[in-house]
Amino acid sequence: MDKIKIGIIGAGGYGGCGAVELLQAHPHAEIIALIDKQDIGKRISDLYPHLTGFCDLTLMDPDDPNCPDDFQVVFFSTPDGVGQKGAPAWLKKGVKVIDYSGDFRFNDLETYRGYAARIEREQDHASPELLPASVYGLAELHRREIAQSDLIGNPGCFAVSCILGLAPAIKSKLVEPSSIICDAKTGVSGAGKTPNPAFHYPDRYDSMNAYRISGHQHVYEIERELGIIAGEEIRITFTPHVVPLCRGILTTIYAQLSEGQNLKGVEEAYRSFYGDEVFVRIFGPEKPQVSTNVRGSNFCNLSLNVDERTGKLIVVSLIDNLVKGQAGSAVQNMNVMFGIDETAGLLHPGIYP
Repeated sequence: MDKIKIGIIGAGGYGGCGAVELLQAHPHAEIIALIDKQDIGKRISDLYPHLTGFCDLTLMDPDDPNCPDDFQVVFFSTPDGVGQKGAPAWLKKGVKVIDYSGDFRFNDLETYRGYAARIEREQDHASPELLPASVYGLAELHRREIAQSDLIGNPGCFAVSCILGLAPAIKSKLVEPSSIICDAKTGVSGAGKTPNPAFHYPDRYDSMNAYRISGHQHVYEIERELGIIAGEEIRITFTPHVVPLCRGILTTIYAQLSEGQNLKGVEEAYRSFYGDEVFVRIFGPEKPQVSTNVRGSNFCNLSLNVDERTGKLIVVSLIDNLVKGQAGSAVQNMNVMFGIDETAGLLHPGIYP
């Protein structure tokens, strides 16, 4: 088959770099252009020397008349607000769009406005007419819809960890939804490439903190997705933390088991729900998981535990925030959109140690 022609907008950031890392070795993909507003004229391998010889394309200004536009799919590895302005033009050309930000994660303007308020952005959407057609890009839950869509809102990194960790429990009514608590830790790379005093090495090394307590924007998509599965409104307690780690998310999920449930039933429900899903791996308490087990990979490892003393289900969900939580999910979505092997370019182990 002919290779899928790809343009990456916002290619100079960590999300763009992650997409390049995966796509340069993808058997059915070809990166045609790397587009950004910064570092124009520099080779991507000058910004990220580990890409030398693998991808040496030059970053181009989106307004450059010589910038290629003969793509089949565009990745918007950009902050909130960029994709919603740029996507319509690409869609009109027949180009598929995968957006990393929250611009297209929600199908109605009211929900989007709630999300935008959480991140203190303008609550009007530049392309509200596109929201009903967008699909939430978590392939394990929305594979069929993704395959039929031209516009994907890639999920948030914390949301991937929480939703995959909870979906089987909600589906099988293993827990009391009102009791759900998600305690999430992320590495510093989740803040992106732009320098910030709070992430300056002396401030971050040997330091960790909770942030946006009871106010993180990813709660919107977590509750929405779990509510769809449950068939009712769900509200969770979610607290994110930054820890002195480069990459990775570890979310410990607590919920009160429903009456009569036990570890055996939990494991059976999770294994049944995920079935042959390649990128979700289930482990019992006999195999504790650590973040390095998924680092650099598109896998989500779920460790299932039951505290018999308190009757609590405890799920430890681990992903790499830059892969399964970002570029890996985007590539997985692209594969589904074009009807090719979903694992193409993604089926490799994590990086250890």
